[in-house]
Amino acid sequence: MNQKILKGSLLVSLGAASYGLLATFVKLAYGENYTLAEVTMSQSVLGLCGLLILNLFIKQKKSEAPAARNKSIGKLMLAGTSLGLTSTFYYIAVQYIPVSVAIVLLMQTVWMGVVLEMILSRKLPSAGRVLAVVLILIGTVLATNMLTNTEKINWIGIGWGLLAALSYTISVFTSNKIALEMHAFRRTFWMLCGGFIAVLLISLPSIMKGFNTDIFLSWGIVLALFGTILPPVLFAIGMPITGLGLGAILSSVEIPVSVLMAYFLLHEKVGLFQWLGILLIILTVVLMNLPKKKKP
Repeated sequence: MNQKILKGSLLVSLGAASYGLLATFVKLAYGENYTLAEVTMSQSVLGLCGLLILNLFIKQKKSEAPAARNKSIGKLMLAGTSLGLTSTFYYIAVQYIPVSVAIVLLMQTVWMGVVLEMILSRKLPSAGRVLAVVLILIGTVLATNMLTNTEKINWIGIGWGLLAALSYTISVFTSNKIALEMHAFRRTFWMLCGGFIAVLLISLPSIMKGFNTDIFLSWGIVLALFGTILPPVLFAIGMPITGLGLGAILSSVEIPVSVLMAYFLLHEKVGLFQWLGILLIILTVVLMNLPKKKKP
């Protein structure tokens, strides 16, 4: 592996690891009696400020004509609402279920993406992709303890986790289709604007009852840095170097990082079957994205 690809791989891995830290930080914030609205709003506001500052140093591309740019901004903001919903649903899920389970549910985006692609293209997926979906579902059953601990499963949390995965699937799909002529930082900023609006509308009833602004100087900075600023910057630099296939494999680092953080900082118990399920999901993601051999 040459130095350029090694550098790109490191950047993508760090971006994925940053996402993996989030749920544990949110749990710790809840432990200090911060609310869902305070967590999501502080992350959105500070994240937007960070991306705005970054965009001040980015030159506008010649391909970004004013008329086309204005139309793209509206589409990006609309698509970005799914980002806000993803954070909200995910952070609600971790109120009910362990972080190690929540991250596994979020990774259901892998098979949801296959289903979405099938619906939009009106073509059946290949046998390999169908097998991958089956393996991920088996891994999920193991990783969420559905076989050995059915009595303690919180189905409300499972439901919110799956909603987060669905919303994240839409985010990933739309972000790879809209306004590709824009710089990645600028596209991310406008999508975050849409996400902020979604979070604000959801959080408004809670904000009206009271809002602890102390979170902006504590967990808000941490969540914005690792959840909103660092990952898109690292992915924007690293992904073009690694390519989507290797990038998707490296992004699966998010799962073990999230589980290990929950294990060491939150003291969550992770059993053998859960580790087997997590390993199965990661291996499936790797196999799905390995480069195919070209026919001679």
